[in-house]
Amino acid sequence: MFRLAHLSDVHLGPLPQVTYGQLASKRMLGYVNWHRNRRQFLHDHVIDAIVADIKAVGPDHIAVTGDLVNIALDIEIDMARQWLEMLGAPRDVSVVPGNHDAYVPGALDKACRAWGAFMAGDGANQPFDSDAFPYLRVRDPVALIGVSSAAATAPFMANGFFRDRQADRLRNLLDETAARGLFRVVMIHHPPLRKAVSQHKRLYGIRRFQRVVRKHGAELVLHGHSHLPTAGAIEGPAGRTVPVIGVAAAGQAPGGHHPAAQWNLFEISGKAGRWAVRLTRRGLTGAATPVGELASAEI
Repeated sequence: MFRLAHLSDVHLGPLPQVTYGQLASKRMLGYVNWHRNRRQFLHDHVIDAIVADIKAVGPDHIAVTGDLVNIALDIEIDMARQWLEMLGAPRDVSVVPGNHDAYVPGALDKACRAWGAFMAGDGANQPFDSDAFPYLRVRDPVALIGVSSAAATAPFMANGFFRDRQADRLRNLLDETAARGLFRVVMIHHPPLRKAVSQHKRLYGIRRFQRVVRKHGAELVLHGHSHLPTAGAIEGPAGRTVPVIGVAAAGQAPGGHHPAAQWNLFEISGKAGRWAVRLTRRGLTGAATPVGELASAEI
């Protein structure tokens, strides 16, 4: 059995000291939003409790589906690198970026260079950059395929993009890993489902993504962005359903509009054509941040 942990939308805080020059961009809106809203419900002690629970469970691998930072300051990106190193070794942690990691032009490439060890495919050379997505990592029977939907957008927008270049590479990776009999996990930040989030947060390229999965298949799609513990599906080849699973934000304290922090545990067993997957959602169970099992089901 292979045990895969999934967390997302860490939004590490608090925000460091910011200069006026650094706020002369979309960052001004993010800075105001943090101080008015996010800092009330996104807390480091919550993230610490989630990470401690993940380490106590001891999964074989950890998937992080984006939004490690808030407004993509250089110091935030470096802090996130240190946090990832605390979370686990690069071989054991796979990351895809989110829209907050690409908050302003140039931020995404900085994040890719800083976190490259956690986003480089097997055999790939450093430094890593945003042109290298999707990447492929194989761990035992599981193929982890990291897709980037992250891009700098205009103020008040948080959209993602899945374009032809990544679609072409994703097709090839899905076919290659299917031929090897692997359990294929596709990681992306924005949910590749219609109406999963509001229009100003949606993924451009949902139809393109779904066409790839319908024709070439996958066993599981993981995403973040919505801050919700969701379960959807895309129809794959031969009528096989591909689960599309979201997760609550890893740093979300109780009392906000979104569910308190959670993470997902996938227990994967079997072999090609006869896979079995059990999803267990674990998260905060009270105001004092105890973490426990919230729900469990075969998917």
